[in-house]
Amino acid sequence: MKNLRLIILIFLIFSACKTTRYVPPATSLSRTEYIATYSDIAIREMQRTGIPASIKMAQAILESGDGNSTLARRGNNHFGIKCHDWSGRRIYHDDDERNECFRRYNNPRESFRDHSEFLTGRARYASLFDLDPYDYRAWARGLKAAGYATNQQYDRLLIRIIEDNELYRLDTGSGTTSLSGRDPQKERRISNGVSLAESREVRRWNRINYIIAREGDTYESLTREMGLMRWEIARYNDLPQNPEILPGDIIYLQPKRNRAERNSEKHVVKDGETMHYISQLHGVKLSRLLTRNNMQEGQEPSPGDTIYLRRQRPGDY
Repeated sequence: MKNLRLIILIFLIFSACKTTRYVPPATSLSRTEYIATYSDIAIREMQRTGIPASIKMAQAILESGDGNSTLARRGNNHFGIKCHDWSGRRIYHDDDERNECFRRYNNPRESFRDHSEFLTGRARYASLFDLDPYDYRAWARGLKAAGYATNQQYDRLLIRIIEDNELYRLDTGSGTTSLSGRDPQKERRISNGVSLAESREVRRWNRINYIIAREGDTYESLTREMGLMRWEIARYNDLPQNPEILPGDIIYLQPKRNRAERNSEKHVVKDGETMHYISQLHGVKLSRLLTRNNMQEGQEPSPGDTIYLRRQRPGDY
């Protein structure tokens, strides 16, 4: 009997020791929780760059496994973006090959923002920004065609995620039912705490948000007011850093498109108009406008010339 009691005592002590050493695994996010956590960021990035929030969220869900992948947990990398020309922190992970280099971020927000820069800053994805921002199917197919992922079913996977979770509702800026009725678009704030709607009118042309500069506006003040990075206004408007801003100037808050609206095929040059002016007027990137019209950087048109806005100019200019 004494031996039996001793055995039971030893067993209980051993069990207690095991319990105190046990560390439970980190809690995994459900898809609903992941959408509720990050959809606001996707909407803000859509407003900033024109990438549909439904597409961004679907890619994040697929690439990060609802935020539970090793890359997402250890490197805050929610889009599987590899190092490429990255000079920041890195994380190594087996993917198509062993021990591949991936970008590492300080937080998920950086990953969502860098995903936007990755798409807007590479020529291979330029055609995406000519698509209807509400046509998530076309965007999914465009991402596959541009080679974002090697999976041949990539577009179908994105479309299914969007439709199964009604992520297309994010593209209106109103969120999904999982967001408890919040309207992230109304919550958007500028640096001094005043909503954009209360500050000035944000207009839209060629599917791009823009404002009209007012008396007293400067590059620095608009950067602060619109909540943009220092380089964004210059890049989006084909301007040098710290340019002079004049009242009446069109200031785009998102990247311009590769071609003009469908009903704007050509532009007849008027006296005093420059290629930059035409680029701003129609919301078309200056570099694409020059290439489409067989012109060199710095070359200007003459009054009466026809500038092609959507297709390549025939013949020599």
